[in-house]
Amino acid sequence: MPTLRIPESVREEILARAREGAPEEVCGILAGTRESSPRDTDDDHADHRVESHYPAANVAETPRTRYEIDPREQLDLMECIEETGRDVVGFYHSHPRGPAEPSATDAELATWPGRSYLVVSLGADPPEVTSWRWSGDEFAREDLRVVGEE
Repeated sequence: MPTLRIPESVREEILARAREGAPEEVCGILAGTRESSPRDTDDDHADHRVESHYPAANVAETPRTRYEIDPREQLDLMECIEETGRDVVGFYHSHPRGPAEPSATDAELATWPGRSYLVVSLGADPPEVTSWRWSGDEFAREDLRVVGEE
């Protein structure tokens, strides 16, 4: 099972942003490294290590029930990430009232195979954070490990 490692501080920043943005969904990009072993043939099985996150504006027509990153802003953020020598390892968004799993709409709109999709649910007490890997066809749960600062 692939793993997403995220520093506790980054997880807490994303949780705080989700709380501040409620009742609307918040979103952004996860930057770090994709770590593959010699047996890995694609990003579907590579472990991802988050080093930072890049918040993005949610420009969806219905931001309480879905998220959308403006394509121009997404490109700018991705270029910024690449300039730092990091990779885009995935994306994150919140579900202010829903579960910590991708919705049917999330699956319809997912476009980055091999990337992690972190979902924050504020509907749980305490809030729940899960990570999923998009294969191009479906989401599969991946191991989420919160790590100390390195």
